[in-house]
Parts: sequence; C-alpha cells; structure tokens
Amino acid sequence: MRFGKVPWNISRSVAMVNVIKVLGAAGPSAGDAARRTELRLHRVGAAEAGQRIDNFLLRQFDRVPRSRVYRMLRKGEVRVNRKRVDAEYRLVAGDEVRLPPVRVDASPEPGRPSDTLVELIERAVIHTDKHVLVIDKPAGVAVHGGSGTSFGVIEALRASRPRETLELVHRLDRDTSGCLVVARDRPTLTALHALIRDGGMHKTYMALVAGQWDLGTKRIDAPLATDTRRHGERHVQVAAAGKQSVSVFKPVQFFGKLATLMEVDIPTGRTHQIRVHASYAGHPLLGDDKYGDRARNAEMKAMGLKRTFLHAHSLAFDWPGTGVPFHVSAPLPPELAAVIDALTSATRRRRGARR
Repeated sequence: MRFGKVPWNISRSVAMVNVIKVLGAAGPSAGDAARRTELRLHRVGAAEAGQRIDNFLLRQFDRVPRSRVYRMLRKGEVRVNRKRVDAEYRLVAGDEVRLPPVRVDASPEPGRPSDTLVELIERAVIHTDKHVLVIDKPAGVAVHGGSGTSFGVIEALRASRPRETLELVHRLDRDTSGCLVVARDRPTLTALHALIRDGGMHKTYMALVAGQWDLGTKRIDAPLATDTRRHGERHVQVAAAGKQSVSVFKPVQFFGKLATLMEVDIPTGRTHQIRVHASYAGHPLLGDDKYGDRARNAEMKAMGLKRTFLHAHSLAFDWPGTGVPFHVSAPLPPELAAVIDALTSATRRRRGARR
C-alpha cells in the first residue's frame, strides 16, 4: 500500500506479542461448556499502536460478550501500565496491558450474521477503493455487536468479505444513519485514526432541532463527561471535568417555531456529542428520547418521525502523504426526507391561515 511519501512511517511487520508474565488459573471442570483464560501481561508492538483499547480487547477476547469486555474496563480489571483507562484510550508502543482471566465460549464456531443483514449492508456500500469502504449506514443497525444486539455493520462486512482485514475507522449511534468509513487494512486504519486525532477529518451531519434556532452559526465548546450512568445506561452530560468537545451548528431551513434543520460540523467526536450539545443550546434533537423534549417528539411522531433526526451527511479529508482530497456524501434517507416534506407543508398551511 502506498500513500506517497508517508511521514507517519507505518510498519508493515506483524505485531510481536511479548508476553511478559503468565500466571496459571484454575481450569474448568469436565462438564463446563466454557474455559477460563490465563492472566497475561501484553507488551504493545508498533503495529498495534494507535488502536483504541476497547477494539484491541475485542480482538483479544473474540469469544467473550462485548458487554463483559466493557465491564472489564469499567471495573479496572484491564490495566495499562498498571493504571485504569477508559474505552477511548489509544495504545502506545511499549504499553503494558494487563489482560485478566475470563471465561470464554468453548464452542469452535462463533455465530454468523443473518443473510438479510449481510445483504442489507452490502447494498449500503456507497464507495469502494483499495483502502476504504464507505457505508450509508441504515438507522436501527449498530456499527458492531453488543448492547442487546449480536451483530452489526462490521460483523456483516466480515461475513461477506472473509479474506479482508476490515476495521471501523469511527462510529455512529445505532439510531443515526449516514456515512461510515471502514478501513480495509491496518496501515489505513492507523493513518485515518491519526488524522482524526489531529482534526484532519471533517464530518458534517444534518439534524432537526426543536424550536426556532435564533443563534445563527453557533460554535458550542462544552466539555462532555461520557462515562456517567443512569439506570444502567450511558448518559453523557456537559461537565467542567469532561473531555473537550466542539460542535458547530448552522441553520439551513426554518419551520416556524416548530423546528429548524441544521448542518452540524464536529471537530471532535465524543459519544452522543451532537445530541447533548443541541440540548445544552436549548434546542434538542427531535425524536431523541434520551436528551430530547417529549412533547415535541410526540408532535413530530404524528408527522412520521420515528427516530432521532440525525444523519451523517458527508465526510472529507486529505489522504496522508499524498494530500489527495477525499469526499463522500449520502442524502437524507427517505424516512427523514418525508419528515422535511411534512414540515414544509405544515409551515405553508400555518402561514396561509395567518393571512
């Protein structure tokens, strides 16, 4: 693979697994349908550097439920250099990762996504080249298995393309539709992750917010705490001690006092960022049942809005090394376009009634 003169000098060598210490763990009884792994200390190689710790763990524990992997992180069972880390921590070459003992499925064949899901995701591919795939992700489909669903976009792609090394470059909420990038090799993944960290990837969303937005183009720079829980579910909130989070909201179309269609750019990409920042600005996303306005959501449901109105409209960056521009976009899906049509008609009727 070549991007030209690549300054980041990605190693092509296979990662060397350096197990520093192995401690024995009690084996399962003869009747157990699972086995227990051993405690390991793993030294991160150059080819593994830059990965998020959760993605690294999901590959290390590929027969362990995702919920269990994330629980390891929350409880501090996984340590990096003897310290707790959150799921967004990115590995550095030389890091020492503690991999705790855990019970794993002993069955030789893991499950497989349904043919229906595989076909749905393959039909959703809107761009292919030798480095990446871009999916126009349908709403309601998770990007990966876990949190109540066994399979998502990445599992479906791996099932249909078993000879490829496919990795998610970024994520979208299950309820969000639109552009999702998948790397087709490890050097591309590492390069695009570095680009995201340096602010070189520009992602634009279309969002419908409650009320008439009178703030003009508004940059919201409000740190977000992404690790809080309410009733067992993740609940993101603005907090001084949170991580830097920036969203830029630009009104595109007004529907009186009922709603405003917005274009949103996110220089940072925190969990639920647009949803929380919109609510923080006093204009929550319509259809959002976690951070939104119930009364407005009920009103919009009558107009056909059955989920959070948030769509990853476009994505752009310059390829590392060559500077060649890359841009891809996906139009509003029919169900959201129909809501805009309904709002447009309702707004015209209200204006006519006032005359």
